[in-house]
Amino acid sequence: MTMRNLNYIFAPSSVALIGGDQSSKTLEGVLATNLFAAGFKGEIYTVNPKHQTITGVTAYPDIASLPHAPELAVIAAPTEGVPKLITELGNLGTMAAVVINGGFTNSITPHEPDRQTLTSAMLAAAKPYLFRIIGPNSLGIMVPGIGLNASFGHLQPLPGNLAFVAQSGAVLTTVLDWATSKKIGFSHCVCLGDMADVDFGDMLDYLANDYNTRAILLYIESITHARKFMSAARAAARIKPVIVVKAGRYAERPGTLTGSDAVYEAAFRRAGILRVNDMQALFDAVQTLAMARQIAGERLAILTNSSGMGTMAADALVDRGGSLAELHPETIDILNRTLPPTWSHTNPVDITGEAHENRYALYSDALDPLIQDKGVDAVLVLNCPTAITSSTEAARAVINVLHNAPSQYRPTVVLTCWMGETSAAKARRIFIENQVPTYTTPIEAVRGFMQLVRYRKSQDMLLETPPNIPEEFTPNTTRAQQLIDGALAENRACLTEAETEAVLAAYAIPSMETDTLATHRLNSQLVIGMEVDTLFGPVILVGPGGESMETNRDYALTLPPLNMHLAREMIRRRRIYRLFQGETKSKEVILDSIALTLVKLSQLVCDVGDIAELVINTLLDGQRGVMVKDARIKLDKATRPGVDRLAILPYPKELEETLDLPDGQSLLIRPIRPEDEPAFQKIFQSLSPEEIRLRFLHPMKIMPHSLAARLTQIDYDREMALVVEGTDKTGEMELYGVVQISADPDNERAEYAILLRGDMTGLGLGPMLLRRIIDYATCRGIGEIYGEVLSENRSMLKLCRVFGFQVKSDREDPGVMQVCLKL
Repeated sequence: MTMRNLNYIFAPSSVALIGGDQSSKTLEGVLATNLFAAGFKGEIYTVNPKHQTITGVTAYPDIASLPHAPELAVIAAPTEGVPKLITELGNLGTMAAVVINGGFTNSITPHEPDRQTLTSAMLAAAKPYLFRIIGPNSLGIMVPGIGLNASFGHLQPLPGNLAFVAQSGAVLTTVLDWATSKKIGFSHCVCLGDMADVDFGDMLDYLANDYNTRAILLYIESITHARKFMSAARAAARIKPVIVVKAGRYAERPGTLTGSDAVYEAAFRRAGILRVNDMQALFDAVQTLAMARQIAGERLAILTNSSGMGTMAADALVDRGGSLAELHPETIDILNRTLPPTWSHTNPVDITGEAHENRYALYSDALDPLIQDKGVDAVLVLNCPTAITSSTEAARAVINVLHNAPSQYRPTVVLTCWMGETSAAKARRIFIENQVPTYTTPIEAVRGFMQLVRYRKSQDMLLETPPNIPEEFTPNTTRAQQLIDGALAENRACLTEAETEAVLAAYAIPSMETDTLATHRLNSQLVIGMEVDTLFGPVILVGPGGESMETNRDYALTLPPLNMHLAREMIRRRRIYRLFQGETKSKEVILDSIALTLVKLSQLVCDVGDIAELVINTLLDGQRGVMVKDARIKLDKATRPGVDRLAILPYPKELEETLDLPDGQSLLIRPIRPEDEPAFQKIFQSLSPEEIRLRFLHPMKIMPHSLAARLTQIDYDREMALVVEGTDKTGEMELYGVVQISADPDNERAEYAILLRGDMTGLGLGPMLLRRIIDYATCRGIGEIYGEVLSENRSMLKLCRVFGFQVKSDREDPGVMQVCLKL
């Protein structure tokens, strides 16, 4: 399960506290106080056979005595009784619970002959009712917007639009304490505890679709269900920022090329999640995301009254890979007219700490042209306390500029750093009250800025259209699998050298003869390989060779499947790229050859599930690129066959189908690929304005790249799009049409849509695509598919009726018809 019934946890109409207490000094007593004092508008019941009242409210002796079934239960009763309580709640009609109790993992129920753990017994009790559970061992949950505080935390969080989800209750309360002092509010605060049921994947799905949540913050110690997590994370990160702190960075597994944390890092990057390394960085991220707009670029202007602090900030920026903005000549002219002659005349803009007849105006005089400079994406304003300048008045000058700036300039992000303690305290409060990010040191401020930059880059990477593979290759999967099956039949854990070369050759990765290698001038060595992580499955790696693989950790890691864009991005992240970057043709040959080899290796790993480890030692030649020096393949009969062991579902080649038309033309029906965006855009360009309106329900002159990328770069685990591919008169591939479904995380319903090229309507492609997507949805176990059709789109409505869709008008918009087909 994923989002199913989570609404009963985070938006209940009634809550029952089971095991509350009168004493304010006990955990149960704090739970009761928080629950009744937070302002929840729904019904609150208490269940405790030892007390007649809890915080002045009647306590019921047992669950059966409750007047109504509560939508949410908060359980703080003795651990061994929790499975029975879940059964009683399920029978009554309750759909969810937060289990505060710990002690589940290793506890054994006294009356279970098969020594089933309490956790298993609890989940077994919940299963018949689709009952959802947060915990056990949870601090609780808080939803400030509805006055729900079902936790034993020490603070009531302020309402806001950040969601924070943590496994640790101590981390959650620490963040709440800090955020409250900064006037930062939350939409949800959730302690998942031991994650017996609801996990990070579930929370990401729920919060991604929550209107009140603008950004999601995670504190992760471990995750469960890697593919579910990756699907949920990739979907959420496309919609809103997701920031993570992962504990256990140095808990690596000895004897492996990768460390467990390095694999987590690769997974977060692949999902588009922004990772920070410590709680201070998380605090910076909380503040920056709560107050700053999304940044348009990475060019920072620094405005300061201290050249030393400005230089420190610039150094920190460059150290982190940031860019100082180059000020426009017009901006320089304005600053020359308004600032003292001693100003720095460059970025950082140092207005100096000297006396001035209106020294506070210096901030406004400098800040205003900086935020209007189109070459500036953000401005960091620094202030050091001086005897002749009030830090508070300087802060007010900054706020006045922001309030008076024309709206077209407001996308420029402004960050502040007022140094000092006593003199800066009031200024920081002014910034917080006006939702302007403020930091105590230049390094913290620069880190906050770079978090915005990294997030924007991660989003750009998610939307970048990959190029087509420069060298078409058709892997011989059957041959590779035969060789591996033969070795496994002989109980061998490794392939021979000849078998390894044959497997690589089946995927167009040829090994070079020794005498051939000796005739080439070799630039460097490289290791390309794969290991299987216990959680995320196969992990692709690339890094410098020629050293011990146990000591050389300069590897770039990623999760398969790969395309050319992902492979190139992987190479750019490590020293190997710096070694071979440049303008010469030979270096470009090498880089493209490495990327293509990574793509081929990824395809092999996706197709053949019995490869446990693969290491290729290569030599790099300026003319021929990657040349395989030697390789080894270790085997392990797959316990999770085929694609089941992959954290990201690869391209489903088994859905490809050739269709021969009566006129002799042959069409290919296949799943969509990210590389299809240009051809997809051509379909849109072939449509008339009226056809566009009928298909997209509103007029559009152009299809934005972000939308086209979203429709072509799909998660095959949750979505499917089938395209009809043909060739034009020149033999170039083109798309004639596409049908797409997007399922909810629970796989209950899926929205469908069809898009046909303008000149291909009326040829039967629409019914053909609709039939195939219906069949696919049925095989996936989806309960129904639905869509919206304009009432004047008679041809689509007719097609829906032919296929048995129920058609009814939309109550809120009579011009739109709702169509639905039960499967």
